[in-house]
Amino acid sequence: MAELSLLLFLLAFFPFIPVTVTASHCSTNGLPIVRDISKLPQDSYGIPGLSHMTVAGSLMHGMKEVEIWLETLAPGARTPIHRHSCEEVFVVIKGGGTLYLASHTHLETPGKPEEFPIFSNSTFHIPIDDVHQVWNTNEKEDLQVLVIISRPPVKVFIYEDWLMPHTAAKLKFPIFWDEQCYQTTLKNEL
Repeated sequence: MAELSLLLFLLAFFPFIPVTVTASHCSTNGLPIVRDISKLPQDSYGIPGLSHMTVAGSLMHGMKEVEIWLETLAPGARTPIHRHSCEEVFVVIKGGGTLYLASHTHLETPGKPEEFPIFSNSTFHIPIDDVHQVWNTNEKEDLQVLVIISRPPVKVFIYEDWLMPHTAAKLKFPIFWDEQCYQTTLKNEL
């Protein structure tokens, strides 16, 4: 509030001073309705071969019911084996690979996953709590996917392998790309 008062004071008494106001990376205020996604931040978050961009997010942009990511996996790159308590829909924009999906949430471990080929212009969904992994098994081309999740921000449980018990999976919350904004949100609430 004090920053806004100072800005208004400066604009009132020194209108000739150029002032640029920008929204922070985690701000839900002042974001334009139409944005150029080529200017949104991207990062690998320590996952080799991954490029992740949050196109519309809960913590970054104030979304309440859905979150949208654009992810690119280099040849041979893969997501961790994981599950989460939200629905997830993928649209494959380019490339191809393999979806590994274990629908055995009632068993002690995920067990051997089913393998599904994924390809450009295909779509697939992940049911709530089903353990899965997306792997770019194409040796020549990046795999690029648009990902839509429900109920953000998401809690992710990461597995070391397909035989790891569900109870031993490691909780990751906030997820890698929400860490900075989640901390900012907590500080602002105090």
